[in-house]
Amino acid sequence: MSDPGPKSNPRVAAVRRLLDSEGLDCLLVSDGYNRRYLSGFTGSSGYLFITRSQAVLATDFRYIEQAGSQAPDFTVHRIGGRFDWLGPLLAELDVTRVGFESQDLSVATFSAMESAVTEPKGKGKKPELVATSNLVIKLREVKDPAELKLVERASQIADRAFEAVAPGIAPGQTEAQVAWELEKTMRELGAEALSFDVIVGAGPNGALPHHRADETVIKTGDPVVIDMGCIYQGYCSDLTRTIFVGEPDERFRDVYNIVLRAQLHAEREVRASMTGEETDALARAVIAEAGHGDHFGHSLGHGVGLEVHEHPWVGPRATNALGNGMVFTVEPGIYISGWGGVRIEDMAVMEGGKARILSTASKLSF
Repeated sequence: MSDPGPKSNPRVAAVRRLLDSEGLDCLLVSDGYNRRYLSGFTGSSGYLFITRSQAVLATDFRYIEQAGSQAPDFTVHRIGGRFDWLGPLLAELDVTRVGFESQDLSVATFSAMESAVTEPKGKGKKPELVATSNLVIKLREVKDPAELKLVERASQIADRAFEAVAPGIAPGQTEAQVAWELEKTMRELGAEALSFDVIVGAGPNGALPHHRADETVIKTGDPVVIDMGCIYQGYCSDLTRTIFVGEPDERFRDVYNIVLRAQLHAEREVRASMTGEETDALARAVIAEAGHGDHFGHSLGHGVGLEVHEHPWVGPRATNALGNGMVFTVEPGIYISGWGGVRIEDMAVMEGGKARILSTASKLSF
């Protein structure tokens, strides 16, 4: 099999170093985000096979031309719907230990693959499928300059959409109407898609962190939690702001200021090499000290990139360390059943050992 040999592709080179450390001859990449990250191929179907000397993108006839143009560093191999092609391809690659992405494959798909791997003709051992976990996902934690530009652009689109729509939110509108205005505005500003369905939680619905915007009518005196994000050239953004319809009352001001204080403290004090758990504790301690520890039930944040939720994790049991080049969110919240909630979320990138805040959408000030 001829192979153009992506010698200059640093992402493929990183995978090849992993082959040595993991004792593998080949990594079989099935996760769509990982496939795009390593090859540039955006099609919805295909597998990468990366060995120490070859890089193959196996896909069906629908994507052959697309794969050739998007993934020039890879040899494109046409496959069918079943896995009868897998055994011959592995034999051609001359590999024995083949790592697969256990976090991505279903039991049924793995069983079909394993059944398709046959004893090679002549000399050689039958290839062994070896479970791996999050090898490429962890490579994606650190964003290169090109990736960071795309993340920043996605963040800017969300910021601008919020600033355009939020001032017009008024009593009588429904959550769904506000969500649509935010979605439409993000798309008009250049978003190719949403990172997730826009969350708009008015009044008591704000106590539900992942409330789905519905026909609830927004009323004067409602706190409104807005969580939104978009995708720009494959990269995501994530932004949350909480507003108040009418003149904020004392309770809202108190809760909002606690959340904002917790967020700003974490953003100011987080440092490279701190774990996700240590970072989470920075904000959690402020909220607990104010008497709302039981009202902050989710993690402080998460990584953002090709996926809106990815490594690194920032939460109570997150042992991973934060490092320069990592993009993550800082989103403390307080949720009170029957009243509502306040969540404020920024995106940040670790640079020079400190957090640089990417989100610029306005916050309330009392």
